[in-house]
Amino acid sequence: MYLNGLGGRLPPFTTDLTALESSARERLEPGPFRYVAGAAGSGATDRANRAAFDAWRLVPRMLRDATVRDLRTTVLGTRMPAPVLLAPVGVQSIVHPDGELATARAAAALGVPMVLSTASSHTVEEVAEASGDGPRWFQLYWPNDDEVCASILARARAAGFTTLVVTLDTWTLAWRPHDLDLSYLPFIRGIGTAVPYSDPAFRAGLARSPEKDPTSAVLHWVRMFTGTDKSWDRLPFLRQRWDGPIVLKGIQHPDDARRAVAAGMDGIVVSNHGGRQVDGAVASLDVLPEIAEAVGDEIEVLFDSGVRTGADVLKALALGAKAVLVGRPYVYGLAHGGEDGVRHVLRSLLADLDLTLALTGHRSPAELSPQSLRHA
Repeated sequence: MYLNGLGGRLPPFTTDLTALESSARERLEPGPFRYVAGAAGSGATDRANRAAFDAWRLVPRMLRDATVRDLRTTVLGTRMPAPVLLAPVGVQSIVHPDGELATARAAAALGVPMVLSTASSHTVEEVAEASGDGPRWFQLYWPNDDEVCASILARARAAGFTTLVVTLDTWTLAWRPHDLDLSYLPFIRGIGTAVPYSDPAFRAGLARSPEKDPTSAVLHWVRMFTGTDKSWDRLPFLRQRWDGPIVLKGIQHPDDARRAVAAGMDGIVVSNHGGRQVDGAVASLDVLPEIAEAVGDEIEVLFDSGVRTGADVLKALALGAKAVLVGRPYVYGLAHGGEDGVRHVLRSLLADLDLTLALTGHRSPAELSPQSLRHA
């Protein structure tokens, strides 16, 4: 199905999603490109994420009646055409002026859930409108002010976002040499701040509006969203203010996964933020199996960090993930062609996923298991 239209004519840009980074480098200014492509420190964690996928090999099976496949799944009440979501990526306007609005339209057209970042270049309400009837989740960078947090959550719920994804690993920004060397951080320029800047509780803490005094607004933003780690005993605050599923993103240890279960959370994302936060950290795929085993079916286990191909998706599913989140590839697609670029990347990934599932002898993602793989 997803292959229809991809053959028979020259694509707008490459269908090889592993080549998109190189292609995007030629289209973007150094600051925006390095912000998207960059990682913490030496980039060791980013490289480890990809190496972890290469360390596993799919084992094709024959005569399995895989002519017809069904990629559909349901995660935390959200029906999906395939076990794929768009990861929360902020400040998308640095690669294309339409930013998250273009991404929302492309995702909705294919029925793929979009996870909107708190660091969006557009407001919650604007992205919800662009999404139409498409499924959408909301990612929270947890503010240091409870009233602002409660206000943002209420707006997201009112705008039709169904699942809350709480990012735990980015309460302060990591050491990112590329951004430092280029002196490039969008937030201090007021980019990626549309959600708080449009929030009445945030604005109530300012003597003058962000439009009249952008410098004071940026300083207020810095105090609000960086520098303070939270604790497990704070999770009830979120539960009291969000009546849908809550997912904790950034889990890398089985004990933290067990604590998420004990805290009554609905899901976790095994993620190291694409290698952007801790240099030299473990690859997310390397810890996925033990985390999945630790929690069993008590909580939904999702995965991100390093996903580039349909084979990558299958490997993560076989090792215990219910669905995966893809990040940088669709942002590169956005840089190449706005809404059409995001759609092209998604259709390419889903077609690759479907074909690889078929040719390994599986009719649905549910048939995958660790026995579908061999460690190289």
